[in-house]
Amino acid sequence: MYIEKKQLRDFVLDSGLVSTADFTKAEKEAERSGASLGEELVKEGKISEDDLRRMQAYILGIPFVDLRNQKLDFDILSLIPEPIARANNIVAFRKTDKGLEVAMLDTSDLGAIDFVKKKVELKILPRLTNSESIKHVLLQYQKSLKAEFGDIIKKEASSVKTIKENAHDVSESDLKKMADDLPVVRIVDTLLRHAILQNASDIHIEQTEHEVIVRYRIDGILHDTMVLPNHVGPSLVARIKVLSSLRLDEKRLPQDGRFKVETESDKVSFRVSILPTYFGEKIVMRLLKENSHGFTLEGLGFHGKALEDIHSALRHTTGMILSSGPTGSGKTTTLYTVLDILNTPNVNISTIEDPVEYQMQRINQSQVKPEIGFTFASGLRSLVRQDPDIIMVGEIRDNETASLAINASLTGHLVLSTLHTNSAAGAIPRLLDMKVEPFLLVSTLNVVIGQRLVRRLSAQKEQYFMSKAELETLRKSADLDRVMNFLKVEKVLDGNIPWEKVPFHRPLKSDKDDGYSGRLVIHEVLHVTPTIKNLIIKGASSDELEDQAKKEGMMTMIEDGIFKVVQGITTLEEVLRVISD
Repeated sequence: MYIEKKQLRDFVLDSGLVSTADFTKAEKEAERSGASLGEELVKEGKISEDDLRRMQAYILGIPFVDLRNQKLDFDILSLIPEPIARANNIVAFRKTDKGLEVAMLDTSDLGAIDFVKKKVELKILPRLTNSESIKHVLLQYQKSLKAEFGDIIKKEASSVKTIKENAHDVSESDLKKMADDLPVVRIVDTLLRHAILQNASDIHIEQTEHEVIVRYRIDGILHDTMVLPNHVGPSLVARIKVLSSLRLDEKRLPQDGRFKVETESDKVSFRVSILPTYFGEKIVMRLLKENSHGFTLEGLGFHGKALEDIHSALRHTTGMILSSGPTGSGKTTTLYTVLDILNTPNVNISTIEDPVEYQMQRINQSQVKPEIGFTFASGLRSLVRQDPDIIMVGEIRDNETASLAINASLTGHLVLSTLHTNSAAGAIPRLLDMKVEPFLLVSTLNVVIGQRLVRRLSAQKEQYFMSKAELETLRKSADLDRVMNFLKVEKVLDGNIPWEKVPFHRPLKSDKDDGYSGRLVIHEVLHVTPTIKNLIIKGASSDELEDQAKKEGMMTMIEDGIFKVVQGITTLEEVLRVISD
């Protein structure tokens, strides 16, 4: 099923879609970059991905299918498990007497075809499709699974034994029996598997007076997932306590624990927090995919001068790189991505974290345990005696940790850490408040990254244009002239376009999709230049530091947010939701 370059060339040129000059140019660029000729033509905008797939299908003699507006039978769809479908871009859409028709992006992927054939024990009939069709079908997995899991949970919930109203009178042995009760085991397992498939970051299980509410946090937003009968609550708590090795009979004090779950495609660690409330115990579980990898700074959302400033700081062998922002703004993920870039065989990297969120090869990761005296400060003291080249400190929380981090960067180490501040410039006064000497700070600090996470628009979106009144309101929050300049410099827009003609984007919501999928960073990167150092020595405020950084080309978070809105990556509502003046 391989398409020769000559076949594609003849077909494309005969179709008249691409001129000979443009084709020759794309051919040379494809040879230089290592991309396929078809991919290069799509990248340069000469043909659409849909055109390319249809041409390939015609040349190969394989039918092309467009699944974007089709609702598939879940019994057919589920013949290929969702993780396999997602990993291999292959979905089952029709079953006939001749075999199972599957839609693929690459019909020459014989490994995927053989794998599916063994799973379903049917003859596989490959069909070509496009990436939008695959995305549309993968969404149907999520919605169908939610319905399927809901039915399973409701069925099992009706079988859970009701316990006496005063839960404090239940013995530990009775609680253990409740936790091992088969319906309870099935409910918890199903909730966990569903959360993993939905790509949730947290699971909330909340007991109210009359019911138990289950919510998932997906892309930073909490969604109601399930409502269960009130009597199921104590059994769920008992089951999760057993999984986390917590005390079953302790209901008056908060408890923290951890356990792991392995699926076909993921190894997930669940960090458990249990808090006593008026109507029972509330559970929050944070999902941490231990084998998460492959992040890039560009993939997270960094670009332009900000990206260059980070890479410049990474070329230093000493100094500090800080990531700042509130809880849940993606600071740790950014630092892990930086560590992945720095992680080469000729350096020794050690971390001290709370908790260890992702496990990374060839990096020595330690988790703080304050209850036995193993804090960030004591851990950092030990790390510097381990002959590290690069140190990551999960968070600078106090003056002792700040002083140790500064001293480590002064003595020949590159130090990475996070700080809770609202802006990149705000990190400097925060460190000075922790009694860090200004002359030490200017000797060590390389860059400060300020960031937030916004939801990424899915393919189902629409353009719109802002009125003059709306633009005037927006100008109160951001300098649109600066944003326009950045858009021109990075060639997102050409020429002098008035803002009234600049397209913005918003989601097309439906009962299947809220219009968002995944998250990305909006950022500002403060490069500590000689002029910034002089201002730090003079005790300048965060506003003065930010003004100077802007004069030197720093794009602020709100400006980067609007930049990404114009690119069609996110929405203005998302940007304004996460940034407060």
